[in-house]
Amino acid sequence: MSIDLGNPRVLSPDDAERQVLLADPRGYCAGVDRAVVTVEEALDLYGAPVYVRKQIVHNKHVVSNLEERGAIFVEELDEVPLGATVVFSAHGVSPAVHRQAAERDLKTIDATCPLVTKVHREAVRFAREGYTILLIGHAGHEEVEGTAGEAPDQTVLVEHPDDVDKLDFPADAKLAWLSQTTLSVDETMETVRRLRAKFPQLEDPPSDDICYATQNRQVAVKEIGATADLVIVVGSANSSNSVRLVEVALEAGAKASYRIDDISELDESWLDGVRAVSVTSGASVPDHLVQEVLAYLAERGYPDARPVQTAEETLAFSLPKELHKDLKAAGR
Repeated sequence: MSIDLGNPRVLSPDDAERQVLLADPRGYCAGVDRAVVTVEEALDLYGAPVYVRKQIVHNKHVVSNLEERGAIFVEELDEVPLGATVVFSAHGVSPAVHRQAAERDLKTIDATCPLVTKVHREAVRFAREGYTILLIGHAGHEEVEGTAGEAPDQTVLVEHPDDVDKLDFPADAKLAWLSQTTLSVDETMETVRRLRAKFPQLEDPPSDDICYATQNRQVAVKEIGATADLVIVVGSANSSNSVRLVEVALEAGAKASYRIDDISELDESWLDGVRAVSVTSGASVPDHLVQEVLAYLAERGYPDARPVQTAEETLAFSLPKELHKDLKAAGR
């Protein structure tokens, strides 16, 4: 694929003072990598088409590439032919979706991120023990729908710290909080602080629900964004963790920050008067999209990016057991 870099800007005498900082870690996390490879391996093993409920991960380029290979993305299972193979996305699904798949005799491969599965298990346990679950997250997000579906009658959604003021429970109510894994760490902790101030009996999950990759990327963008004139975040609009990175960059002190899907959305006017540019990407973004941004900047007189590492990520997840079993049977 050719990249149209447009017309390079006229360089000014102070170009040597420019800098580009590149966040490390950025891009694919273990859960996203597992989900994407799951669809790729399913296509290779079973042949096209392989159906996928919802976007496998929230990135339009990843989805488009998989569609070209024969994946068919659907919103609901009634769009999948009886008996076909369907992959559940990294964001997880509710028990109701699993039941519907069984009713339609679908071969299911569950690519839910194991860290999301952990939150589901916590919801089941809290519900079984009689707690009302205060689920911090965004209405309509697939992950929230899946988690809430584990105990729909015992789950109350809390989208924003200010929502705490609207909640009313008896002093002896059994309350516990859980969260979507891709939220702003700081805002989530502020919501929890307000919940605990209002409901001292509030129970915590066994460990933080916000995933390691989301936290690591937010720490990294704070580091590279604190003194930046401009922070560019590569990621799709429906990617919660990518949208949060823009917010975190601005809160950290960046003068401006924008989210783009790819270089076609870059506005050259953003570079007017800008010397310090920082670049990062959400957890579902292929790195070639970041490299294209760096090439765009280089053509406009910005130097090679200097990586700034704030964490080392070595975690990897095995493929879903259903797929692993079939791959092993096929001698792969």
